[in-house]
Amino acid sequence: VQLQASGGGFVQAGGSLRLSCEASGNIFSINDMAWYRQYPGKQREVVASISSNGRTTYLNSVEGRFTISRDNAKNTVYLEMNSLKPEDTGVYYCAVVVQTSPGRPGVTYWGKGTQVTVSS
Repeated sequence: VQLQASGGGFVQAGGSLRLSCEASGNIFSINDMAWYRQYPGKQREVVASISSNGRTTYLNSVEGRFTISRDNAKNTVYLEMNSLKPEDTGVYYCAVVVQTSPGRPGVTYWGKGTQVTVSS
């Protein structure tokens, strides 16, 4: 299973970016999908997650500004980021829990990080 993330970049405070992450390979089903953020020298923290039935959760600091969504037909998860702040700067990673065959437990796969930089 491979995850291809895209959409990072440089934006001024108040701007918007949209991240995408497409899973491909030996996929029977996809369970939870999520976006994490990592600051230099810090552990990754979950920014937003979405379950297979569409239930979403958000980090308090992004609630109301970020929206996570998924397209099951495309095995893709998105993160729409609005009203960006300098403290949103970091490397963003997608994580997807994949079942490769019926009855097997889900395994978490990670995409390569994509840099988001928000200038003040």
